Amino acid sequence: MLLPFFLLFSFRFMLDSVESVLPYEYTVFDFCSENTMKRPSENLGQVLFGERIEPSPYKFEFKKPAVCQKVCTKSYDINSPADKAKLDFLKKGMLLNYQHHWIVDNMPVTWCYDVEDGQKFCNPGFPIGCYVTEGGRAKDACVVNSNFNEKDAFYIFNHVDITIHYHIVEHEQLGARLVAAKIEPKSYENLNDDSPDCSGGPKFLKNKHTGPFKIPYTYSVNFVEDKNIRWASRWDYILESMPHTNIQWFSIMNSLVIVLFLSGMVAMIMLRTLHKDIARYNQMDSVEDAQEEFGWKLVHGDVFRPPRKGMLLSVFLGSGTQIFIMTFVTLFFACLGFLSPANRGALMTCAVVLWVLLGTPAGYVAARLYKSFGGEKWKTNVLLTALLCPGVVFADFFVMNLILWGEGSSAAMPFGTLVAILALWFCISVPLTFIGAYFGFKKAGIEHPVRTNQIPRQIPEQSFYTKPFPGIIMGGILPFGCIFIQLFFILNSIWSHQMYYMFGFLFLVFIILVITCSEATILLCYFHLCAEDYHWQWRSFLTSGFTAVYFLVYAIHYFFSKLQITGLASTILYFGYTMIMALIFFLFTGTIGFFACFWFVTKIYSVVKVD
Repeated sequence: MLLPFFLLFSFRFMLDSVESVLPYEYTVFDFCSENTMKRPSENLGQVLFGERIEPSPYKFEFKKPAVCQKVCTKSYDINSPADKAKLDFLKKGMLLNYQHHWIVDNMPVTWCYDVEDGQKFCNPGFPIGCYVTEGGRAKDACVVNSNFNEKDAFYIFNHVDITIHYHIVEHEQLGARLVAAKIEPKSYENLNDDSPDCSGGPKFLKNKHTGPFKIPYTYSVNFVEDKNIRWASRWDYILESMPHTNIQWFSIMNSLVIVLFLSGMVAMIMLRTLHKDIARYNQMDSVEDAQEEFGWKLVHGDVFRPPRKGMLLSVFLGSGTQIFIMTFVTLFFACLGFLSPANRGALMTCAVVLWVLLGTPAGYVAARLYKSFGGEKWKTNVLLTALLCPGVVFADFFVMNLILWGEGSSAAMPFGTLVAILALWFCISVPLTFIGAYFGFKKAGIEHPVRTNQIPRQIPEQSFYTKPFPGIIMGGILPFGCIFIQLFFILNSIWSHQMYYMFGFLFLVFIILVITCSEATILLCYFHLCAEDYHWQWRSFLTSGFTAVYFLVYAIHYFFSKLQITGLASTILYFGYTMIMALIFFLFTGTIGFFACFWFVTKIYSVVKVD
């Protein structure tokens, strides 16, 4: 965006904390507000994440520096219950290390500071204040200033030094492009409220303060021309400074090499073993040889027998297909750069819209498989496909939303948006599911390469390793091994408010996950068929779907080892949203395993001669 010499506004949005899952709107903390400008509109993704963008009272003109400009002064009387509640909430925000998030020209305003090993970290947020304990220990941002030494006191960052880096646009109309916006929070007493000079000691509030209290808010602005940073690469300085970036590159490459190697080994073993089996079975011409059949060929008359609870399995597979296509298309668009961090809320908006529009594949797959299983209750099938899994997710989400409403968080979805989501579900997704189910039931059932016997074959006693439960547990290890590194950074971006931008690697890991789930499930399916156990449908779904259990265990470990979340509401919200992610991941991975095993079983029984 070209910035000519006109009045420039900065914008601000939600405040959040790594110690609390609850984001809040800017005005909740009683900061200076701007009431004359219209509030910018948000997309669906921003509403879901609680990003409420508001106009800012911090106004400045391009290339016109400002020094210690007054914004407003907030006055409080401790004896007033309303003022005391405002100050108590502000102190709570400082205790939980809540941070501002400002944007200007759609660019995050960053606070850059030195970290260990001489590195500089640019945080797209800065704290509202900090606290020094009764024992004199400085917490969080209070460590940056040795003057923050008053015991049992809250230090308020009531002044900001804003530096705007710009690049003059050549061969175009007069103007410039903003390439960086940096901020340094400070604290000043400012004894003269009418004419602040940004002097004096830091502004602090004693924990047991009595009487009136004033907080003057000021700012300074400076402009710096930067010829080295181009507008197209203006996000680089933020992304390159993020912690663990180099570790992430190395770890992802290491993980991909290991998984590709293991996948290649599994594929080679399967192909060589199957080739020998098929060749041996096809050479059995005599009756004596036929009587000596063994292994997976023995169960050819039962392998396509309809599974127990076929209705539920078909519903899960329909929903899983919907999630799989949604994830693939979303990640593909993210790789092309359409869903970058600069497009706020675009990733979530794209995912929700795609899920709504993909009701037709869900209904078709569920209906076609249910018909192949011999089911006849098509009305129940299509209703469960349209309502069961989305209903569980919505019920969980609604309970979490009630908690956010009760806590007054900006992440609480407005009633109008909630109605709009329900309308998208019932007015678009459900009818599309019915349309898909209509075509699925209208089409003939899937033809199997072998006939199914009328009387089920007795399954011999299984060894420990070929029993269903041990196989299911082992089946999820390899797929989880290829995603847990990416999972760490994804959880960081969600709960620690760090930017995630490596969608190319994420898409590659997605492909590797599909391959790994498929090969691990096929391998275990082959072992069970060789042990004459033909109940492969549910086992193939649960084998790769068990990866979601490992995901859930890792999320619990992440909560206790990496996060600093406190409070009952935040804990419930974390595990509530984690359960939604685990359910979606279960359907997603389980569907991959089932269709991989279905293809494998169909393939091997179609190339052997069965009398």
